[in-house]
Amino acid sequence: MPSIMAAKNPYDVLGVKKDATEADIRRAYRALAKKHHPDLNPGNKVAEATFKEISAANELLSDKDKRAAFDRGEIDETGAERPRAYSYQDFADSGAGTKYRQTQGASPEDLDDLFSFFGRGARGGEGGGFRMQGEDRQYILTVDFLAAVNGAKQRLELAPGKSLEVSIPAGVQDGQVLRLGGQGGAGIGGGPAGDALIEIHIASHPLFRREGNDIHVDLPVTIGEALLGGKVTVPTPTGAVAMTVPAHSNSGTVLRLRGKGVGGKGDELVTLKVTMPTETDPELEGFLKSWSENHPYDPRKGVRA
Repeated sequence: MPSIMAAKNPYDVLGVKKDATEADIRRAYRALAKKHHPDLNPGNKVAEATFKEISAANELLSDKDKRAAFDRGEIDETGAERPRAYSYQDFADSGAGTKYRQTQGASPEDLDDLFSFFGRGARGGEGGGFRMQGEDRQYILTVDFLAAVNGAKQRLELAPGKSLEVSIPAGVQDGQVLRLGGQGGAGIGGGPAGDALIEIHIASHPLFRREGNDIHVDLPVTIGEALLGGKVTVPTPTGAVAMTVPAHSNSGTVLRLRGKGVGGKGDELVTLKVTMPTETDPELEGFLKSWSENHPYDPRKGVRA
């Protein structure tokens, strides 16, 4: 299988066909970016170079104007304009000589066409120059689970020697894209800079799981706590709190802590897990043996095939 690093055509880089939809391109980019992102491949220079090539291909193909210009052969894989020799045929073919003039120089209509080619550019300057907004640049930022839940600030490396502090809003979703105005490519002819589009990836947590705005956690409890009830300490995204375990609770019992979910909007759902002692306890074993003989019950009633 040929290496993606050898590909130059942006369609080949992303592994999509020329008639791919915007959604096809977005899915292909996300899949490849997650695989080759430097944060997930620390110290891997090949992955870093591959990621840059993937990002460049996506920048070109996700921009409708640039993609159309590339398909017409007007720009190359890097986005640079290809040199072109104009002829009478270029103008005559557009219909009944509507673009052809027997005078030297470009007509006002031709200049308008030239400026419209640059999309967001605008006419300006004495000499007929133009201003164009810089390209948007895309990045992936992996954030800590608790930072995504509570909000935080985290630095993102934009380029070697250039980083930016990103404010992570509380409750940000995995895959959500943050737009930072003016942090993309430099403008042309005094035009404004493009934006930085930052796709958020949220790292997993050893204790917590997230479903919407709710937080889920499994909490081990002793036999005595489950049978007799009492106060226990429970971790939450904002710190430990005390919770009352009702008497006669079982494994799988779910208790709700109101307002302890994502950004204070959801709840924390605590699932109790009754846990046996890890060390042998003859006294407990003797008691349970005697108790079981005199108090038989069937916990599996109703679950037989």
